[in-house]
Amino acid sequence: MEIVQIVAQLQGITAIAVAMLIGFGAFGTAIGFGMLGGKFLEGAARQPEMVPMLQAKMFIVAALIDAVTMIGVGIALFFTFASPFLAEVMTHVPSVTH
Repeated sequence: MEIVQIVAQLQGITAIAVAMLIGFGAFGTAIGFGMLGGKFLEGAARQPEMVPMLQAKMFIVAALIDAVTMIGVGIALFFTFASPFLAEVMTHVPSVTH
């Protein structure tokens, strides 16, 4: 019964870690997009003739900001569905044969 408790505790801690990974990623992305949009509007107001160049660079940076978040979501999904920690715990469980 001890193994069941260890597995349940591991899954609970993994769920909390996954939620934090996705939540902090979303929070950071929201702050990044807010700052990026504000600076873009500020630059466009100061030099309207530079808007096409600024817009292209803004979209490149927006893609990079979003890519970092998607990498975090990918890692979170990996820990959720193919947890290496759970696999390590299960190697120490004696096999039950009937």
